[in-house]
Amino acid sequence: MNRKNIVSVSKLFIFGILITLISCKNSDKKTDKKEAPKTVYASKVIPFFDHWKLILGNGKNVGIANNFEDKDFFFTEKDKDGEWVVFKAPNAGNTHGTSNNIRTELAQTKKWYPKTANDKLTATLKVMNVSSTGDARVAASHAVVIGQIHSADKHENEPLKIFYKKFPGHTKGSVFWHYEINTAGDDNSGRWDYSSAVWGNDFSVVGETANTYPEEPKDGIALGEEFSYEVEVKYGIMNLKFTSKGHETKTFTKNLIASEYTTKANIPEQTQKLFVPMGQDGVERKEAYTGEGCFFKLGAYNQTNGKSPEINKNWCSGAETHGGDLKKQYADGNYAEVWFKNGSISISDNAVSNDGYFNKNDKVK
Repeated sequence: MNRKNIVSVSKLFIFGILITLISCKNSDKKTDKKEAPKTVYASKVIPFFDHWKLILGNGKNVGIANNFEDKDFFFTEKDKDGEWVVFKAPNAGNTHGTSNNIRTELAQTKKWYPKTANDKLTATLKVMNVSSTGDARVAASHAVVIGQIHSADKHENEPLKIFYKKFPGHTKGSVFWHYEINTAGDDNSGRWDYSSAVWGNDFSVVGETANTYPEEPKDGIALGEEFSYEVEVKYGIMNLKFTSKGHETKTFTKNLIASEYTTKANIPEQTQKLFVPMGQDGVERKEAYTGEGCFFKLGAYNQTNGKSPEINKNWCSGAETHGGDLKKQYADGNYAEVWFKNGSISISDNAVSNDGYFNKNDKVK
C-alpha cells in the first residue's frame, strides 16, 4: 500500500471513530433525558366526579372536575398508602354563596328528598391540617367540616355536618357531627345545631380563655390518621357509621322527616348553653326536612375565619388571615387540608337536578 492510500485509510478510520463517539454522546443524551412526570388527576384516584360540582377556595364553581387540578386548592398527593385527593382551604379569601367560611368542596349535582330517599355517601380520609390560630373559646376554631348533607331549598339548612377539630399543641383531635334544625317559619335567625361526639369531644368543649385549651381527648384522632364515614338516608331515616383502625366503630340514627325539637321545652341542654344566650332559640318545623331537596357535600369546609368573636362566639374565630393573602396563610398553618383516599355515592331514582341551588349561590363575594 502506497503512502497516499495509507493516509486515506487513516482519515477514514479517524472519521469513523468521531462518528461513533458523537453517536454515543447523542445516545447518552437521549438516555439521560427525563420525561416530565404525568399529572395524576383526582378523577383518576376516585372515579366519581361526574356526580359533583367543585367549589374552590377562591369561591369559584369550576363545575364537574374530571381531569382538573388547581395547585392552590385541589390536587393529588402520593404517600406510602397510595394516591390521595387533596382539598385545601385558607382561613380567608372569597367565599361561596352566603357562607362566612372558605371551602374547597364537592357539591352533588342532584338533589333527593329524604322521605323517599335511598341515597348513600362513603369516604375514607385523613385530616392533615386545621388552622393554627383562632380564639379557643369559639367552638368553630381549629375545625373543618369533611362531609355534609345540605338542603337546596327554603332556608338551605344542613341536617348533617361532619367535623374534625384539633386544638394547637394537642396530638389528638375530635370527630363529631351536627344536626341543624330546619327552622319553623320564615325567620331562620333562630336556627341552631346539636352536636354528637364520635371520637373525642363534641362541639361544645372549648377553652376557658382565648389562648387556653381543654384537656386533650383520650380517644381522639390524630392529624394524618385515617378514618371513614358512611352516610345513608333511606325513607326519611339518616344512618351514620364511623370506622377507624384502633377505635371503636360508632353508629347513629336520626329521623329527618319528623322533628323532636318542635317546642322550646325540647331544646337540648347543650344548645341552651351554646346558642340560646345569643338569641338562637328557634324551634323546628314538625316535618323537619320533609319536602326539601337535599344533597351531599364532601371536602374541606374550613370552619375557622377571621371575623371577631364579638359577632358570634360559636362561629367567628378571630383567627389570623393575613388580609386574605393565600401564601402567608399557607406558610404559617392558617388553613384546613383534608386528603381523601376513596369515596362512593349512590343516588336514588327520585333524585332531580340541583341546578337551582347552584344558580342561586354561584357568586363570588
